[in-house]
Amino acid sequence: MLENLFNSFPLLGILADSFPKILIPGLTVTIPLTAIAFSCAMLIAVAAAIVQFARVPVATQLCRFYIWIFRGTPLLVQLFVVFYGLPKVGVRIEPFPAAVIVFSLNEGAYCAETVRAALEAVPAGQLEAGLCAGLSYLQTMRRIVLPQAMRTAFPPLSNSLIAMVKDTSLAANITVVEMFRATEQINARVYEPLALYIEVGLIYLLFSTVLTWLQRVGERKLSAYESREG
Repeated sequence: MLENLFNSFPLLGILADSFPKILIPGLTVTIPLTAIAFSCAMLIAVAAAIVQFARVPVATQLCRFYIWIFRGTPLLVQLFVVFYGLPKVGVRIEPFPAAVIVFSLNEGAYCAETVRAALEAVPAGQLEAGLCAGLSYLQTMRRIVLPQAMRTAFPPLSNSLIAMVKDTSLAANITVVEMFRATEQINARVYEPLALYIEVGLIYLLFSTVLTWLQRVGERKLSAYESREG
């Protein structure tokens, strides 16, 4: 029955055949790229935010310079500089690692400002109380201030993660065979751009919807935790 339907409507056959060819790169490349890059971005963001929050001399200015550069230039330009530009000075990086590096640095700059704002939203008395209790500055930050700040930062950071899933489509420009690149390759053979790009858009929507659901679950758990703490 399905074979007859596909024969009657060839486009349905093309979409059915292309779906796993798009989804598999999504699961094996797009999601891992997002997970690795966002994890690295969070490490960068927390470190940069704490340095700025503590107003460490020199390091604060370096962090601000880094954030200024990566927030002020297009992500696509950054990808091209790392993948196509660095080989001119003898530095060659494979497509996937290049994408991880650029996405980590780019997202880290944005997330650093989110975390910094969340740190500054924590009442100053919390830091003072920890220091008075005999904790070191780093212990106070790790055990008292940072957990409170991360609860505040959770919604915007979750939004950044969802945005990164979609931004990974730009990695197609440096030959990373993620979902969008796979779609372009299929379209080059069958030339059905409208249907295929709608299909890949729906798969991105599916991934984003799952992450949105997880975000809401996380927010509910955080709210419940805060209620118990209160």
